[in-house]
Amino acid sequence: MTSAARPGAAPGEEAPGPLAGIRVLDVSTILAGPLCARILGDFGADVLKVEHPVAGDGMRGHGESKDGIPLWWKEISRNKRTLGLSLSDPDGAALLLRLAEHADVLVENFRPGTLERWGLAPKVLHEVNPGLVIARITGFGQEGPYASRAGFGTLAEAMSGFAHLTGEPDGPPTLPAFGLADSVCGIAASSAVLMALFHRERDPEHRGQVIDMSLLEPLMDAVGPGPTVYDQLGVVGQRHGNRSTNNAPRNTYRTRDGHWLAVSTSAQRIAERVLRLVGHPEVIEEEWFATGGGRAAHADLLDSHVGDWIAARTRDTVIEEFTAAGAAVAPVYDARDLVEDPHVRATGMLTTVDDADFGPLLMHNVMWRMSRTPGAIRFTGRAPGADTDEVLAELGLDEERLKPLRERRVVS
Repeated sequence: MTSAARPGAAPGEEAPGPLAGIRVLDVSTILAGPLCARILGDFGADVLKVEHPVAGDGMRGHGESKDGIPLWWKEISRNKRTLGLSLSDPDGAALLLRLAEHADVLVENFRPGTLERWGLAPKVLHEVNPGLVIARITGFGQEGPYASRAGFGTLAEAMSGFAHLTGEPDGPPTLPAFGLADSVCGIAASSAVLMALFHRERDPEHRGQVIDMSLLEPLMDAVGPGPTVYDQLGVVGQRHGNRSTNNAPRNTYRTRDGHWLAVSTSAQRIAERVLRLVGHPEVIEEEWFATGGGRAAHADLLDSHVGDWIAARTRDTVIEEFTAAGAAVAPVYDARDLVEDPHVRATGMLTTVDDADFGPLLMHNVMWRMSRTPGAIRFTGRAPGADTDEVLAELGLDEERLKPLRERRVVS
């Protein structure tokens, strides 16, 4: 598989990107913080991934590996130089402060109070660099009754209302099979960092600021207006499987050849096209069909009409006829389907890059397209501490000064 054309974003090609000249210290672990920093790196920032010199980032142990090399790490830590540094050691903390002097952004996700305990509180960081933007990612935020609790994406997925609304009506609450809360938070955090950088450029004193980002809040927003509905109507949303309370037909349906398809009718005219296509134009004349809520109240009837029609046909036939009718349908894909999909391939949503360990390596492309300042994958995730010597040499540390720090495992 080859990369599709994206202006200026050829894999491995050096491209300045809109964030060229911005330096990011990624001292976070697992997913939300590293994803935030990776997005910044994808668009040109010089990202230094700081890991514990012995334990490394726990993200290296997540997901599948090949020949003992973690595959997810190749993507989540692409465009990042790696530095092994113990921040809990005073000498390691001192080195981070020196790095912070010349940085624009620091991303961390330790429990509240951890940086302070290491002598790296935002106040200290801003003393050496008033323009530093500090993104602090935690489960529940820096303050409040739950601030000191261990915070993981699963907990945010539970507390946000997502799990309560996901699953069949008579089944248990359902958690996602992937890092949903962390991913939503990482994307949101990258946006917050850019807002802070934009503000810094307009600030007469060029000051940075602290971003307090929790895993919980972005996912609460994504789940929808449930709290507002409860506040005004006293109504608590419930699980509806794949159905929607806002429109119908909306579900997944099985084809004659055993595939699953998703159908959506959020727009009224799309709903009308679907029902005409499946041979039941008479229901369009019903008074209740005129609104999404009315159709949702008759989901059993509409699902039977659509489901029976789809069950009698193959996946390809259904997609062809829906497309010709201007109706909305999509196949339910697994990873193999995504890799083989002609649209995904033609638009470069996935791309192949050169990797030092695996050679050609398929991964997600940069997340959005920009016509004048596109992002680029310059290199994939590296081995622990691969750039330690280079980064510390930039601070003027030679081997004689590094040797005792290596012996004490302050640096890798």
